[in-house]
Amino acid sequence: MTLTRNKPLVLVLLLVFPIMSYLTIANCITHAGGQSIGVCYGGNGDNLPSPSDIINLYKSNGIGSMRIYDPNPDTLQALRGSGIELILDVPNPRLESLTADASAAATWVQDNVVNCASDVSLRYIAVGNEVLPTSDSTAQYVNYVLPAMKNIQSAITSAGLHDQIKVSTATYSGVVSNSYPPSHGSFHDGVSSFINPIISFLVENDSPLLANIYPYFSYTGDKQNIQLPYALFTAQGVHVQDENLQYQNLSDALLDALYAALEKAGGDNLRIVVSESGWPSEGDNDAIVDNAKTYYTNLINHVKEGSTPRRLRQAIETYLFAMFDENQKGGLETEKHFGLFTPNQESKYQISFS
Repeated sequence: MTLTRNKPLVLVLLLVFPIMSYLTIANCITHAGGQSIGVCYGGNGDNLPSPSDIINLYKSNGIGSMRIYDPNPDTLQALRGSGIELILDVPNPRLESLTADASAAATWVQDNVVNCASDVSLRYIAVGNEVLPTSDSTAQYVNYVLPAMKNIQSAITSAGLHDQIKVSTATYSGVVSNSYPPSHGSFHDGVSSFINPIISFLVENDSPLLANIYPYFSYTGDKQNIQLPYALFTAQGVHVQDENLQYQNLSDALLDALYAALEKAGGDNLRIVVSESGWPSEGDNDAIVDNAKTYYTNLINHVKEGSTPRRLRQAIETYLFAMFDENQKGGLETEKHFGLFTPNQESKYQISFS
């Protein structure tokens, strides 16, 4: 069963106010391989299309990258020969077994990676999703993430796939404190002992950090200080002046606060892949179709054309969440309505991914 995404905690205070006209720098972007835009395929629904139909839907819409939350054999089979690049998750409940026994990790890699690596474009292995010591729902997995990453990395290296497939973990913006302005970003005291060794591992293996970035949750958690246009990429002019850096949208500010935290923790040259980002279309007053369409459209355009102020000339590789509405998703009602498509494969927003 696909792992249910945990709702990110809103731990970000980003004051927003108009300052001056915005200067866009969108040329000379360095793309670090792969597609710039992907879409996460969450399977928490009892009414979703077959894996083969889903792969065809990705291809017909020009979506070149996918994230899946467990190694579903039918999905991996359908991906063969498709050319779609893949983030493959190790689900949180699986981490302990891969930590305790290196041979179990080797078997996992053989079954789910090596056996399909010749005709499935595996790009990243996400070892755990949103695991943090400060999270009531994932703290139980904290001691397993890095050892599992090391065992998976060892198996990937033994298979000769370490240049092709990078091992990482997916975190989220809740790891950051002091995020206003973004250059003040640093890791919370309560997570430093967990995240710092992971950063060292990523640096050593030239792997990116995967991060789930949700302006929606930051906005709805702090409406007094965050304006809706700033979250939707529709703000006019600069809203945050951070020394010589200027911010016109919340997504860049969240991402650059995480980059600043990485730099303070020894990850100066680490790249971040945005492994989830989305906006729901139902479930509260701000979760409406117009807002969701605006967010997804503007995020796609921003990823295609720009970079963050802190990392100029570096592409923002991004995975939208998610392909479908998921009627079996737990949590708030909004969690069921992040889909870009309905289960009958109709586009909710008529947007272009290419």
